Amino acid sequence: MVRVVITGIGLISALGRNLEDSWRQLIKGQSGIGFHQPFLELEPCPLGLISQQPVELKKITQLVVADVLQDANLIPPLLDCAVVIGSSRSYQGLWEILASNKHYATVKLEDWLDTLPNMNAIAAARQVGTRGIVLTPMAACATGIWAISQATLLIQSGQCQRVIAGAVEAPITPLTITGFQQMGAMAKTGAYPFDVQREGLVLGEGGAVFVLESAELAQQRGAKVYGEILGFGLTADAYHSNSPEPQAKSAIACIKQCLERSQITAADIDFIHAHGTATQINDRFESLLIQTLFPEGVAVSSTKGATGHTLGASGALGVAFSLLALQQQILPPCVGLQQSEFDLDFVMTARQVNVERLLCMSFGFGGQNVAIVLGRDIY
Repeated sequence: MVRVVITGIGLISALGRNLEDSWRQLIKGQSGIGFHQPFLELEPCPLGLISQQPVELKKITQLVVADVLQDANLIPPLLDCAVVIGSSRSYQGLWEILASNKHYATVKLEDWLDTLPNMNAIAAARQVGTRGIVLTPMAACATGIWAISQATLLIQSGQCQRVIAGAVEAPITPLTITGFQQMGAMAKTGAYPFDVQREGLVLGEGGAVFVLESAELAQQRGAKVYGEILGFGLTADAYHSNSPEPQAKSAIACIKQCLERSQITAADIDFIHAHGTATQINDRFESLLIQTLFPEGVAVSSTKGATGHTLGASGALGVAFSLLALQQQILPPCVGLQQSEFDLDFVMTARQVNVERLLCMSFGFGGQNVAIVLGRDIY
């Protein structure tokens, strides 16, 4: 089997304008969530904004792609590089502007073709200068890890040796805010994953993309390596549009599939980056899943209390923070958690430990389950 490693990371979040700033704030236990009123017709609410006003998807993508190229020491054009960049909302914010004739941003009707769901990945491909494969996954909150998994398959199947992959999200729109409020899923004061007082999710903007390469190519060019992708799992509940299957059969199958492909057992996992949305259903469901499958004492954290829930990009952000945990041997804290409802070893403050292998999980509306195992690289 072809080994796949990660040689570059580009990230932007409500915590910081790049990976280093976001990580620094996260390790300090800081949160990028604040009260904002980006739309006058809606009441102020907690949001994870990158700037004072919502940022367009195109801008987020340009920033993270530029950062990942610099971090991986790659210079365009990269003619044979594949691009797999997804988003659960894509250009929905611009569609709402076009439909409402309101001018929170300048949108020309004649440019509407550039806002089709696949065009963000196409724009990234132009930025990279590639003529290779371009894919645009959309799998709700499972999008980020799904994109990384697709990229891994492209390399393992021999279709290419390098992929730029990840997810970006610009979900701060009137429809998205109102929709989650109507569902009763939006928090009123902040994000508190796994806490007894948790209120719901807080929307956040951001994105994370990675350079994935075959270990052979990375070694040939002397690239620094953040970690290795050991395996992944992808399943679907086929149950309900917004509720997980009660017995978690497909989610359990996803984790088992991921561990089997990684050729490890649950006892080999040192840390779990949980989905941890701070909603009542997700946190209860996910805690039961962890208790069912993993030994007592495995460290668990969610970073959504710091970044907000970036929907399709959330798994990608989780992978980025997990890779830094591997690199620096520091577990990020579960920001916002004060008193846990669940009997798990939650990381309350940054923890210096030995980490060899970790698991990241995401669960999307429609019952889409994804998990990925990352390991410390050995060339």
